Amino acid sequence: MDRVILHCDLNCFYASVELLSHPDLREIPTAVCGDPASRHGIILAKNEPAKRCGVQTAETIWQARKKCPGLVLLPPHHDLYRAYSRRVNEIYEQYTDQVEPFGIDESWLDVTHTLHLFGGDAAALADAIRERMKRELGLTLSVGVSFNKVFAKLGSDYKKPDATTVISQENWRELVWPLPVGDLLYVGGAARKLLGQYGVRTIGDLAACREEMLETIMGKMGLQLHAYANGLDREAVRPCYNQEPVKSVGNGETFSRNLTTRQEVHAGVAVLADSVATRLRRHGLYAGGLQVTLRDPQFHDRSRQCRLPAPTHLIREVTETALQLVEQLWKPPAPIRALTVTALSLVSEEAAYEQTDLFTAPARRDRQEKLEGAMDQIRKKYGSGAIVFGAARPEKEEDPLP
Repeated sequence: MDRVILHCDLNCFYASVELLSHPDLREIPTAVCGDPASRHGIILAKNEPAKRCGVQTAETIWQARKKCPGLVLLPPHHDLYRAYSRRVNEIYEQYTDQVEPFGIDESWLDVTHTLHLFGGDAAALADAIRERMKRELGLTLSVGVSFNKVFAKLGSDYKKPDATTVISQENWRELVWPLPVGDLLYVGGAARKLLGQYGVRTIGDLAACREEMLETIMGKMGLQLHAYANGLDREAVRPCYNQEPVKSVGNGETFSRNLTTRQEVHAGVAVLADSVATRLRRHGLYAGGLQVTLRDPQFHDRSRQCRLPAPTHLIREVTETALQLVEQLWKPPAPIRALTVTALSLVSEEAAYEQTDLFTAPARRDRQEKLEGAMDQIRKKYGSGAIVFGAARPEKEEDPLP
């Protein structure tokens, strides 16, 4: 029996939520954006009138205003978006217990075994959910209906806003294969550019490729994308209580001004490493590896990663390793716009102990465990700013440039 999967995508989600409080702006080009003063001045979401003016998500405010001088800008309210996202998924869960959120504004629903309870017509059910969302929350949905997750998502993107698209066993080649290859799930900009070098422009071109060629140029991802293009996605809808284990814990920051000295970069890395290590301890996880990513003012990213000698969740060890990776990537005074520190190869406490020789572990490490554990308790009681690890405290004097 074919599966019946819906992909529900809230249209212009952030902007739609904001416009519930600003109904007078519905027909006026409007966008939600970060704070330009803190250099987060990019478009996070836009309404349909702004979209018709050419405003795009993730472009800078000045670019958007160049296209649309009368663009109204609204600040984001992320707590409100999360609250609406929860309410939306609670509605989905009234139709099936197989609901998998995909970001804050999208979800897959597997209704294979519950569709008969709602009339047995998948397209009619999608329409009913869309009407209910408008009636109860004032939000619109685009819904894709298909026999796998990848094509269901293609369906929700196929026609917007507020539409239902069915991609079935009978029509999927006609609908899917002419689409640009970049429309396929997980084909990002780099993959699209690489495939374009081999003449792969559409999903149909990708489906017709030899698997050996795709594996040669893209590894296992090439085989996966080939299967997707040929309608062979078998991935299950994973409810939130049955999600895959966390594979990484990271934190990034775009700074109010470019970092150009070792002292500034050291302080930035230390704050991020503190956050990452604290989150690892909170969840009982240890990092087996670490990655650092630097972004320059031209938005070019460079990354380095390494394995750790032993799994850790200590601020000191995460900071020291992160700084070593930074030294491989950067020489002052080259400006750094943003930094990200990510813990990789996560393992549980039991697995970490198996990989660490506790009988030869230095006493310094044991003292550090106790120190940072005490910091966690102080922060839990008095707030995250109550105590700061020494490496994260800014110094008064700057290191001289080499």
